[in-house]
Amino acid sequence: MKYVVVLGDGMADWPMESLNGGTPLSCAVTPCMDELAGMSEIGTVSTIPEGMAPGSDTANLSVMGYDPRKYYTGRSPLEALSIGVDMKESDVVYRCNLVTLTEEDVPYEEQRILDHSSGEISTEDAAILLRDVCQELKNENCSFYVGTSYRHCLVWENGKNLELTPPHDVLTQRVGNYLPEDEMLLSMQKKSYEILKAHPLNRKRKEQGLNPANSFWFWGAGTKPILTSFEKIYHKKGVMISAVDLLKGIAAGAEMDCRIVEGANGGLHTNYEGKARAAVKALTEEGYDFAYIHVEAPDEMGHQGSVERKIQSIEYLDQRLIRLVKEGLDASGEDYRMLILPDHPTPVKVRTHVAEPVPYLLYDSTAPRSHNWHYNEKEALESGIKVEHGWDMMKYLFGGKLC
Repeated sequence: MKYVVVLGDGMADWPMESLNGGTPLSCAVTPCMDELAGMSEIGTVSTIPEGMAPGSDTANLSVMGYDPRKYYTGRSPLEALSIGVDMKESDVVYRCNLVTLTEEDVPYEEQRILDHSSGEISTEDAAILLRDVCQELKNENCSFYVGTSYRHCLVWENGKNLELTPPHDVLTQRVGNYLPEDEMLLSMQKKSYEILKAHPLNRKRKEQGLNPANSFWFWGAGTKPILTSFEKIYHKKGVMISAVDLLKGIAAGAEMDCRIVEGANGGLHTNYEGKARAAVKALTEEGYDFAYIHVEAPDEMGHQGSVERKIQSIEYLDQRLIRLVKEGLDASGEDYRMLILPDHPTPVKVRTHVAEPVPYLLYDSTAPRSHNWHYNEKEALESGIKVEHGWDMMKYLFGGKLC
């Protein structure tokens, strides 16, 4: 038996008037997921423990079978694992976003955040900007590391572990109420803005109609994580397929392998087919028992507030990834179980994460069911099946019983 998780980050949403009460998931044309839903168990699962912030960090840990209340030490340290940062116990790691501020003729505190991702800036452009800023921000206690696209890391030796606001929660707002109170971090953000708004690369981006990456934004602090080996817990050899450092970091902490897929970038136009092929190959040719395929695009489109692009990202996920995984595994003759779900909702209306239960679909090729379900939030809720703890889903996928 082979096992697959396909996770559409932020795919769940709220009913919308513009969609006649539907959601992007219910309105998207998803023939493969709907076919699977007719042969599967569908229900809802709570991935965020009560009292914890709804983020892809806590939610994906949960789906991966790790209780965030026990294992979560912060988002950024997981990302730092992915890019090979050798963390000490005394280090505090922050996410360093490259964001787009308005560049109004007002003090830094009065600027507004237009884009938390700087137009999904390429890693190559981001690396140039990070290098040039960090030459000016050198500090014997602070080190910067290039991640992926707009997502980077600051490691602060013997630093302060401060709770800071994610930039996607501040979109269109004045930044003054959300800035670090720590003088050093605040100074770094302000200095980065002065350097980046005049940077030749950002001038070029604006000429091309692209959002400039004109400020650092620190958030997601945490300390060195300690995860138990996935294989030791579940006795399955697993592989992670994701474009984002957070998921690759979780995999590194769990001692799982990763597959780097060319053209996979965490955006709407990521390489869906390449991810599908990598998963099928890992499961049918390379001896893996389990593949976790993570797609960031629905979450990014939710943050952008775009109903149309979120629907498109879900349709791409269905036809360009899930369909190919199903066809590949069916052709191989392997028995398999496939779990499809989001990690959390990212409603277009609020453009950020919420901690509500998400719909799941669990398909078993050896025991297909027959009913009229479709895969969406409403029908998953109407099924009456509710899983209280997201971290129970992994052992359920592997054939165990829910607690």
